[in-house]
Amino acid sequence: MPFSYRDETKELNELTRQEASGSFIQLSDGFTHYELGNPKADETVLLVHGFSVPYFVYDTTFEFLTQSGFRVVRYDLFGRGFSDRPDTQYNIDLFVRQLGDLLDALRFPRPVSLVGLSTGGPITAAFTARFPERVSKLVLIDPIGAKPLPFAPLLKVAAMPFVGEALLRLVRSDGMAMKIAPLFNRELVKEFQSRYIVQMKYKGFRRAILSTIRNHTLDSCLDVYECIGKMDKPVLLFWGRNDPTVPLKHSDILRRAMPGMEFRVIENCGHAPHHEKPDEVNPILLQFLQG
Repeated sequence: MPFSYRDETKELNELTRQEASGSFIQLSDGFTHYELGNPKADETVLLVHGFSVPYFVYDTTFEFLTQSGFRVVRYDLFGRGFSDRPDTQYNIDLFVRQLGDLLDALRFPRPVSLVGLSTGGPITAAFTARFPERVSKLVLIDPIGAKPLPFAPLLKVAAMPFVGEALLRLVRSDGMAMKIAPLFNRELVKEFQSRYIVQMKYKGFRRAILSTIRNHTLDSCLDVYECIGKMDKPVLLFWGRNDPTVPLKHSDILRRAMPGMEFRVIENCGHAPHHEKPDEVNPILLQFLQG
């Protein structure tokens, strides 16, 4: 039985897509919202966001890398931002297919560097493990997947069939957005939340979030990271010291799985160090990508 949510009042269609900046492209599972900078540059960096925050989380990274001379792509995962919300299973396979379809459609001529934040970590790692010839370097920012995330009580309930739908019918968008800003710098939270809530007006957002939880996207994928560790592939790992979502201690597991990688802890920031501390993160990122 389909569920309707009171705050989801808009349809994603040709008319409403005109409200968004960036571009749209038809892929095998629906339209994907993306932005491309420096289309004629030689080296490509593709940015993959996390569980539910759309591509605006890469604003400063996108601008910095574009100004540094890279071809840069950022996009909204299905179910998020202005990308379609297909009625399907939201799992790693869907997101890996979306990434590959996007690269195919844009026809970049050489391997790309991937940057994955949070849930974007296992997505980019799984894509690299399956298609190593298509990836030159991998950057992980506070990635999930070292071990299963401990579910908060609300997420445990949301994972239950029908109960989760009924619960989310009662939760207002602004109340839900209040919990989706795992930042150490509280001055950034209000703007972060106001931009996050825009996507929640479009039908299918909550269904996609529930499906992502129920299809084990937040489980361990340590075997994928161990596969990356056996490749001759440069890997850079960032972690915010004060991350409340994926604790810093999870990095120990990934460092054992990928022993040859470069590891940087960013002080006084939470789950998105590139967003909170761009002046510290960007020079490290640039050196890695150019090296």
